[in-house]
Amino acid sequence: MKKLKSLSLIALFILGIGNTEVTAQNANAKLVHTQIVEKSADDVWKIVRNLDFAKYTKAVSNVKVTGKYGAGATRVCTAPDGKSQFKESILAYDDTNRTYTYAVVEGVPVKGLVNNFKVIDLGYNKSMIVWWSNYESFIQNPQMNEEQFTAFMKSSLTEIVTNMANDA
Repeated sequence: MKKLKSLSLIALFILGIGNTEVTAQNANAKLVHTQIVEKSADDVWKIVRNLDFAKYTKAVSNVKVTGKYGAGATRVCTAPDGKSQFKESILAYDDTNRTYTYAVVEGVPVKGLVNNFKVIDLGYNKSMIVWWSNYESFIQNPQMNEEQFTAFMKSSLTEIVTNMANDA
């Protein structure tokens, strides 16, 4: 029975049924991180949907969420040094489809940074966390070049998604 379930899941992915949403949503993304989780999508979404994500990354020590929870809310994320901050605006939030989108509007050396989270139900008590990011342009500055920024983002994406998956 287990072998049949595994073969069914593999067949879905070969046919493209299992990943069409992911491909359609991040085809032009500059950064993408995905992780399979051995938990239901609902269980994983309970973790991912929380807008206060400080416990999942070393890069943020505190998150302050203001406004109505969901689309329209804002977050101020403070770095461990207590001085550096970045501000975010929640653009879209959908519990039904297990997804949210937010823009980083201040505090990073890029213009138009938009990040997206999605939890996809893979069936058989499995799910996938997908986080993809896009930005318009890098802003030259003395603290960091674009290669360093991309490395930081990749590291953060991996750390946050991995820690969320482990917490689910």
